[in-house]
Amino acid sequence: MSDVSPLRNAVRKGSGLKQLGGTWGELLAEFLGTFVLIAFGDGVVAMAVAALPGSGRAATSTTIFMAAGDWLLITWGWAIAVTMAIYVGGGVSGAHINPAVTLAFAVRRKFPWKKVGPYILAQIVGAFAGAALVYLLYHDAIDAYNKAVGTGRGDPKGLATYSIFATFPAPYFNGNPVGPLVDQVVGTAFLVLFVVAIIDMRNTAVQSNLGPFMIGLAVAAIGMSVGANAGYAINPARDFGPRLFAWLAGWGQTALPGTVDGAFSWYFWIPIVGPLVGGVIGVLIYDWFIGDVLHARTLLAEPTLPGRAGADIAPASEPKRAA
Repeated sequence: MSDVSPLRNAVRKGSGLKQLGGTWGELLAEFLGTFVLIAFGDGVVAMAVAALPGSGRAATSTTIFMAAGDWLLITWGWAIAVTMAIYVGGGVSGAHINPAVTLAFAVRRKFPWKKVGPYILAQIVGAFAGAALVYLLYHDAIDAYNKAVGTGRGDPKGLATYSIFATFPAPYFNGNPVGPLVDQVVGTAFLVLFVVAIIDMRNTAVQSNLGPFMIGLAVAAIGMSVGANAGYAINPARDFGPRLFAWLAGWGQTALPGTVDGAFSWYFWIPIVGPLVGGVIGVLIYDWFIGDVLHARTLLAEPTLPGRAGADIAPASEPKRAA
């Protein structure tokens, strides 16, 4: 099959190749990958919260989360969103689509530190754009739901439609940030641990380019196991980009700084700090328990040339060389 002709005249004429083939191209991939992630991830939440009730496909116009199937819809939706996002951008940037992954790879996978900031910025912008698309598609459903429950976007009951875009803690934490913070650290540690295990060719490597699918399953597992505690953001860009958009779109302090009077306050930093810490912990745990073991086995299996450190002494029958 012939190559697809480039859209950019500069690339056709040979100029701009280095820029597009380097970091700039990677940032475009991170932007688009994260855009896809949020468009479909936040999109499935919009379906469950506003579109299905408002379209007459639920018991009432305000019926959400009345059965386990509602949560499964969201967890599987996010899993597929992650899978498609990685397939979109993986061949160019590796499709980190998550600052926690980018930071963890810089700490333990020799990802260049100079790219960490640009990658994270591209991810946040992509997430913001994805949230804007979800709003464009579902703003009528959102307004219909808020009207049905008799609330405005910035009111406490507006938390339901705000949840389409970003996360918040469960009521049983009583506003204490410790529980949600631990939840985000643990959830992201598992996510990064699974990611590095799946892509580690020394381990039981995934075949037939199924890595993105398996990472999607990892996200589904996390959502099903610990998702209700704090909405399993496990990704600072996934939370902050849409949160910023929701703030601009009228959800006020519920979005930023992340406050609902009597429920929680200044929550916005939890899905940022928790995942960044958890991601580093996850890659360190994997390397301590698995990665170093695999590395040691690889070294033991490599033959050592005579004369190098650790080599066997040359046979006595070998003729001596002149000094």
